[in-house]
Amino acid sequence: MNALSASRPYRGVFPVAPTIFFEDGRPDLEGQKRAIDFMIDAGSTGICILANFSEQFVLSDAERDEQMRLVLEHAAGRVPVIVTTSHFSTDLCVERSKAAEAMGAAMIMVMPPYHGATFRVGEGQIMAFFRALSDAVSIPIMIQDAPVAGTPLPPALLAKIAKEVENVSYFKVETAGAASKIRELIAIGGTAIEGPWDGEEAITLMADLDAGATGSMTGGGFPDGIREILDPFFAGDRAGAMAAYAKWLPLINYENRQTSFQTAKILMKEGGIISSEAVRRPILSAHPDTRAGLIEIARSLDPLVLRWGK
Repeated sequence: MNALSASRPYRGVFPVAPTIFFEDGRPDLEGQKRAIDFMIDAGSTGICILANFSEQFVLSDAERDEQMRLVLEHAAGRVPVIVTTSHFSTDLCVERSKAAEAMGAAMIMVMPPYHGATFRVGEGQIMAFFRALSDAVSIPIMIQDAPVAGTPLPPALLAKIAKEVENVSYFKVETAGAASKIRELIAIGGTAIEGPWDGEEAITLMADLDAGATGSMTGGGFPDGIREILDPFFAGDRAGAMAAYAKWLPLINYENRQTSFQTAKILMKEGGIISSEAVRRPILSAHPDTRAGLIEIARSLDPLVLRWGK
């Protein structure tokens, strides 16, 4: 099996960076830089920014631009950076995507057009949307197949887009039955599927790897733990990968089911990397007991996040 790679075809762990705020809600730009430095030191093959786990939905357009510029300049080519540019509007998504490429993004990640619970577009419009994006940029496009969008993206449609739209070659699959979908996508799409990736905090990582996933986009709190699973798997040691998956699964599960996108910030605050784990209203901070449960599990695993800033 091929090893992890920070150049195309990208393979490995590309965690989502949290957006760091001061207690009053202002972006903490120095804290953001430390978070990125930690994620690189912890073994991230690459980093994704402005995703849902970055709380992109509470950022203004100006703050999005600030975050994109800051992270791309600070990463300075140490790892590839994927920029999420999702927007319902084709033209605005194109504008965001062109700006990301111009600033040095290695890839863009985009959900299909959706808004709220009922605003959806059909397969023909989805094809046209991704054709417009591909015509506007020269870097790879990752389609994010996420439950939050609520848009059905059957494997046949994703494979059709991959075959017919030049720059669409990566897919983050995090819907129910992800492994089956990844397996079918690879079977239908063949060589057009350059990167079938796992998501949803790696809760189904082993099943997805067995199905052919070559990358995992997780939360940003413990890339070193995910590496303990990926490294042996890609070296041909499935038993070692399974043992590591069993070891880290309680923490993965806690992130997936309890503390969600606050997980990385809680762990980074606990480890002295950032000064605040604040989230923006109307989101509420994790209950103290829930936070304590996360820290308890994390300490039993001794991830770098709890030591890096001390």
